Amino acid sequence: MTDVAVTENTYELPVVKSELPATSYESIDYDHFLDCVHCGLCTAACPTYAELGNENDSPRGRIYLMRAVRDGRAEMDDTVRGHLELCLDCRACETACPSGVQYGRIIEPFRVAMENELGEESKSSDWFHRFILFGLFPNRDKLRKWLRPARIAQRLKLDKLLIATGLWKLLPKRLGRMVTLLPQLKSEEKPIGNFLQAEGKRRARVALFTGCVQDVIFQHTNHATARVLQKNGCDVIIPQGQGCCGAIHYHSGAEEEARDLADQNLEAFKESFDDLDAVIINAAGCGAMLKDYGHHWLDGSEEARELFASKVKDVHEFLDELGFIPPSGRIEATATYHDACHLAHAQQIQAQPRNLLRQIPGLDLVELPESELCCGAAGTYNLTQPEMADRLADRKIKNIESTKAQLVLTANTGCLMQIDRERRMNGSPFTIMHPMDLLDLSYRGEQP
Repeated sequence: MTDVAVTENTYELPVVKSELPATSYESIDYDHFLDCVHCGLCTAACPTYAELGNENDSPRGRIYLMRAVRDGRAEMDDTVRGHLELCLDCRACETACPSGVQYGRIIEPFRVAMENELGEESKSSDWFHRFILFGLFPNRDKLRKWLRPARIAQRLKLDKLLIATGLWKLLPKRLGRMVTLLPQLKSEEKPIGNFLQAEGKRRARVALFTGCVQDVIFQHTNHATARVLQKNGCDVIIPQGQGCCGAIHYHSGAEEEARDLADQNLEAFKESFDDLDAVIINAAGCGAMLKDYGHHWLDGSEEARELFASKVKDVHEFLDELGFIPPSGRIEATATYHDACHLAHAQQIQAQPRNLLRQIPGLDLVELPESELCCGAAGTYNLTQPEMADRLADRKIKNIESTKAQLVLTANTGCLMQIDRERRMNGSPFTIMHPMDLLDLSYRGEQP
C-alpha cells in the first residue's frame, strides 16, 4: 500500500493508486448497526413508511434486515433487496433519531456490497447505467452536445407536445422520464472563468465546485452563486479539471469509478487548496458526497480525502457563518422553501438558507408543510423507482399549492428537476428556482 503524505494545510494523493478492497457486508462497521435501539421514532420521518406503512420499508426495519443478512440469519433475496432499494437514502431518519444512528453509513455501503455480490448481473451493469448515468451525466462536454437538440425542440414547443399528448410514454420507460424531467433550458453562457475578484473589501477566498449536471443544466445558478459570493466580499476561484462528485456512481454501486472521480477533484483543487477558506458547493447531493469523501473508500488515502472534505461548505452555510451582506432589490412575492434531503438531513443545514432568504426586501417567506419530506428525486431514484417517486412528488406539490406561494426555492439539482416536472405535469402556477438565483436577482435589482 502506498503511503499518503498529509501536512497541516495540504494533501498528497498516492502516485500509484492502491487496490480498492471491494465493499462487503462484513466490511461495514458493526457498531453502526448496534447504535439503533429500534425505538421507532424514525418511522414518522421516513417517506416510504409514510406512504406504505410497511415496517420493512422503515429505517428501523431496513436496519433489522441488513443486520440479519450480515449475521447470516437472512438471505439476500429479491424481497430483502426490494425493501433496501426502495429506500431513498434521504437520511431524514438521522435527523429524527435520538440515538444518533448514522443510517447513511449503513445503507450506502450495504447497497454497494449488494451490487458487488451480483457482479455482472448488477443493476449498474445495464445499458442505462453504463451509457446514460455513468457515460452521459458526468461528462459535461458530452451532455452539452446532447442538450443542443433538446434546446431546439423546446423552442419549437415539441417538449410540451410530448407531455400534452402523452407521446413520451412510448419511449423506453427511463428515457421517457428523462425527457419529462428536463426543465426549460436557458441559453448557454460563457464559462465563468478561472478567477472572479471580490467586490469591495475582500473577506474570504473560496473555490467553487461546479459539478456535472449542475454545470450544464443549471449553469446560470453557478454564475449566480459566483456573483453572490463576490457581493459578499469573496474572491472566487474555479479550478479547472474538476468534474462529477461521484455520487451517481457510488450510490449505484460503482465504487471504484466514484473513487477515481473523487481523486480527480482533489487533484484539481490541490494547487489553490492552502489559500482557500472554503470549497463552496451549491447542490445538496454533491455537497453531501464531497463531505463524505473521507470515509467512503478504505484504501489508505482516507486522510487526504478527509482533509479536502474538511473545507467543503454549502454556500448557504458559508455565507451565514461569514456574515451575509443583504441585497437591496425588492422582490414582492410569496415564496416557500423545500428542504433538500441531503442539505437538511445529510448536512444538517436547515436554518441557514432561510436566514439568507428572509433578508430579501419584500419577500414573504412562508413555511412549507412537510418541507423535510423527500420530493422523490433522490439522485437518480426518480428514474429507477418511478412509482414511489411519483407518489412523493404528488404529495410535495399538494403541500406547495397549500401555501399559495408564487416562488418555490430549493437547493439541489434533483429537487429542482423533480418538482418542476410535477409542476408542468399538473399545470401548477408557481416558479421554482435555486435560492442563489433569487438572491442574485435581488442584488441586481431584477425580478424573477
